[in-house]
Amino acid sequence: MSVERTILLVEDDPAIALIIRETLVGECRRLVSVGSVAERNAWLADHRPDLVITDVVLPDGDGINSLRIDAAIPVIVLSAQNTLDTAVRATGIGSYDYLPKPFDLDELTASVRAALQRPAETAAGGDPAQADSHGLVGRAPAMQAVYRTIARLASNDLAVLILGESGTGKEVVARAIHATGLRRSGPFVAINMAAIPRELIEAELFGHEKGAFTGAHSRSAGRFEQAAGGTLFLDEIGDMPLEAQTRLLRVLQVGEYSTVGGNQALRADVRVIAATHRDMRTLVADGRFREDLFYRLNVIPVTLPPLRERRSDIAALVRHFVEEGRRAGLPDRQFAPDAMQWLERYDWPGNVRELGNVVQRLAVLSRDTVVTVRDVETVLRDNGENGAVAAPADLIARAVDDWTREQLAASESDGDLHARLEAIVEAALFRRVLRDVRGNQLEAARRLGINRNTLRKRLGQLAIDPSQP
Repeated sequence: MSVERTILLVEDDPAIALIIRETLVGECRRLVSVGSVAERNAWLADHRPDLVITDVVLPDGDGINSLRIDAAIPVIVLSAQNTLDTAVRATGIGSYDYLPKPFDLDELTASVRAALQRPAETAAGGDPAQADSHGLVGRAPAMQAVYRTIARLASNDLAVLILGESGTGKEVVARAIHATGLRRSGPFVAINMAAIPRELIEAELFGHEKGAFTGAHSRSAGRFEQAAGGTLFLDEIGDMPLEAQTRLLRVLQVGEYSTVGGNQALRADVRVIAATHRDMRTLVADGRFREDLFYRLNVIPVTLPPLRERRSDIAALVRHFVEEGRRAGLPDRQFAPDAMQWLERYDWPGNVRELGNVVQRLAVLSRDTVVTVRDVETVLRDNGENGAVAAPADLIARAVDDWTREQLAASESDGDLHARLEAIVEAALFRRVLRDVRGNQLEAARRLGINRNTLRKRLGQLAIDPSQP
């Protein structure tokens, strides 16, 4: 039983540690809490826990890289860094789960229960991939789900289907999966199904022999052969003709193929990642995509959010594109606060790709080092962009709608939705006001229209340090 187990919690924030202790009080016999690498190592020298829950950034070191324990002990990693790097490093040490901060207490409890009830097993081991964002930028909750999936794909060769609107970064994600996976030393080969004439798709995929068809003057290796030992990325798979789908299905089923005009069986030594902006289930229902092939490709689905649903990432993406442009020789630029707010409120119908193009144009066309709202409006107008600018109230309403939809889809019980949402909104409100009044709780309470004692009580319940909101 999990209640007989011992948990070691490594967390330097006393408020967070207290909340975790209170949450997990019924899940174990003993929960030991320490706040540094040195304290953790001292305790581990004489004890063996059944589970370790650890933060990444600790006062005296890195909570992941410095952790040395029996591989059979599950580890749950908590982090406020919330990047792909952290998720990959957590997976690299064989962690059982990775939860970005702020995390859901119900999710933490479920993860702890599952970790304590699992049979002992050996961690995956191996060297974690290099700490690199691989072009992925953002800490929005929807991106955290993407990072966690990518990290969990690092130790296997399962087929992946990446779904999302045009411009959301599907190829970037495919390259990140390749770069953090078992085949990262092999080639990454991409082919766009929508860009190849239907009569040439099979030759492009599988190669052809000399004389196989008119114009085939010599043997040509196909993408499967070129990608041997690595990853084959099939972009816009929803546009693949039915006749080519049949042959692709057989390759995925038996792991072998032959070139066009050839009869020698060749081994398909690749990981297949497919992507599309289309609704695949609609294509299947309409008879335009084989259902059996869809399930072969959709082993691990990864859904990318449109940029309008992750507006909190826009500022970081802008900085990323500015730095990318600077390295390519474009002028360095800064964005005025109101210009950045304008970008964050724009709907971005072309998603991240459109944002990157706009930032590059602004770098070239802006007269000053600081980009203004007028510069942004001019560039978008001159380029025929017509995305709507959302009002702050609309953004809040959309965010609440998206959050509620995700919670209802992920949980059978929605009885605590109001309290959880209230805590999220209240915490954001309190932090914003405290920042504006530089931590003055009396003035913050006055602006919020509540009693100072009520404010102090809620700050404690929400684990908010008023000196560092």
